[in-house]
Amino acid sequence: MPLVRISHSQGRSQADRDALSQAVHQALVSAFAVPQDDYFQILTEHLPNQGLRFPKNFLGIEHGEEMIFVQITAAEGRSSEQKKSLFQGIVDRLNISLGLRKEDIFINLIETKRENWSFGRGEMPFA
Repeated sequence: MPLVRISHSQGRSQADRDALSQAVHQALVSAFAVPQDDYFQILTEHLPNQGLRFPKNFLGIEHGEEMIFVQITAAEGRSSEQKKSLFQGIVDRLNISLGLRKEDIFINLIETKRENWSFGRGEMPFA
């Protein structure tokens, strides 16, 4: 039941946006055993050099001109190994499908209690 936000620079083709979306989702399916139909995403385009800010170098990682930001809000309870698998799965898939540099993929995971989710009608299926 993750909610995924993917932010990228404007100008990507529909095929690229679809590949971004699918790469992150398939990594979630693989690493977190998310059901295939548990697919809630928000993709946001930003004007080049205006909406996304990042340093050229941070923690010894040299960033290129274009970063992809992936923020995932998910229920708590995954192990560190599952999280590592997710992060590596995302960067590997994006590198292979879009040729993105692994250094240019920023990932943030936010964990919440299962009771904090409603998928419609105001219902709380996990409360």
